[in-house]
Amino acid sequence: MKIENISDLQIVLHCARTGSLSAAAEAMQITPAAASAMLKRLETALGVRLFERSTRSMRLTMEGGMLLDYTGRAFSLLNEGITRVVLNRESMTGTLRIAAPSDLVRSTLLHWLNEFQSEHRGLQLVLTVGDRLLDVIRDEVDIAIRYGDLADSGFVVRTLAVVRPIVSASPAYFARHPAPQSPADLQTHNCLITQRGGQPYRVWRFLRDGQWTEVAVRGDRTSDDASLARVWALAGVGLMMKGPIEQRDDLAHGALVQVLREWQTAPYPLHAIMPSGRHVPNRVRSVVDFLADKFSRLATESG
Repeated sequence: MKIENISDLQIVLHCARTGSLSAAAEAMQITPAAASAMLKRLETALGVRLFERSTRSMRLTMEGGMLLDYTGRAFSLLNEGITRVVLNRESMTGTLRIAAPSDLVRSTLLHWLNEFQSEHRGLQLVLTVGDRLLDVIRDEVDIAIRYGDLADSGFVVRTLAVVRPIVSASPAYFARHPAPQSPADLQTHNCLITQRGGQPYRVWRFLRDGQWTEVAVRGDRTSDDASLARVWALAGVGLMMKGPIEQRDDLAHGALVQVLREWQTAPYPLHAIMPSGRHVPNRVRSVVDFLADKFSRLATESG
């Protein structure tokens, strides 16, 4: 036996409380005929009579009283669940699952997320670190933070920053190799290869005076984790092309030196990707707003 329409059960509650079918219909904001049809459909489905009816009153049968008890508890439990879901959506508690690039996490996001979590003690952070592409649905994350242009999808995307990667290396590397004066000079250097969109990024593009120049670079080290490129660059083994956000402290302290300043690279956006724009929990919306503000302040300070 299957109840096709759960609202049919509500007629039992309202009839028992009001003592009449017309009053029950008024409470449910339906017509008396519709209320009568609901009760008849429910009794037919169950194969029992739930109310003894007269022209003036309705009285629960034994089976009706039994069903009323369970129905009341079921709707009470359902309402409690709905209330908890709404409160959880609006609250700043619960689990926050974020996936982000490893070097961005270590250089920047970890400090910011610690600050956010210290302001919201009820949050539990689950951080997935790495540069591989994630499916925010399949991999069950609330927010995926990723660089690069995105294919059209049903996801909600918010741009956190737009950077232009720069070429840099350590003073130790330049002590052994002359600094490149043009993009073409990169062909004689050991360039550290990282990935974009899951593929090795071996063609570096530069803009100057309205003209784009492409250079096919080579190197003896390739990694799908961009944080290793910075480790290798700091160790003096090669040149890297990488976003300035992750390098800002190393550049400020002279651990890395930028070259080819007269050339620009293509804009490289950083996005926060969320599975859906509907029913976004407050904790997810709040952390995205928080990070967007942090990146905006960083751009102002750097500009």
